[in-house]
Amino acid sequence: MKKDRKAERQRINQEIRNLCEKGRFTQTIRFMQHGDISVCEHCIAVAYLSVRIARALPIHMNYRALIRGALLHDYFLYDWHEKDRSHSLHGFRHPGKAVKNAGEDFRLSKREQNIILRHMFPLTVIPPACREAWIVCIADKICAVAETLHLSRRSYRRYVKWIKRNFKDKR
Repeated sequence: MKKDRKAERQRINQEIRNLCEKGRFTQTIRFMQHGDISVCEHCIAVAYLSVRIARALPIHMNYRALIRGALLHDYFLYDWHEKDRSHSLHGFRHPGKAVKNAGEDFRLSKREQNIILRHMFPLTVIPPACREAWIVCIADKICAVAETLHLSRRSYRRYVKWIKRNFKDKR
């Protein structure tokens, strides 16, 4: 079990490194998501919880797509709390903006696109089409509630420090 968790942590760390090196993932540190939790911390929390949920299920899982989709599900790259007309209806529109930004920075699989586009179901009416997208959708809701109610332990702050130390913010 400990060996599995270490391998999962290494897999998530490697994807974070790839996203920081090849894209604009470092920008997610600057934007707040829920309460005092950054988009970066939120996405990392969703990735970890998604992996935990997947591991508990007796079904085959594409872990690479699951992790990348979870890390990129809120890759909208703006402060949705600002009073700006382009941010209106954020809950409905940000999955499309996130998949657009992610597609500009990375080659996304169809599964990864589905994870990003459908993570806001049922607010957005089209449901996820794959098990990985369902898992991220559920993990996102759990993390959002915990963060909004200040129940999150903020255990992913160390990643923000690590990213700031090791990667330049690509604007």
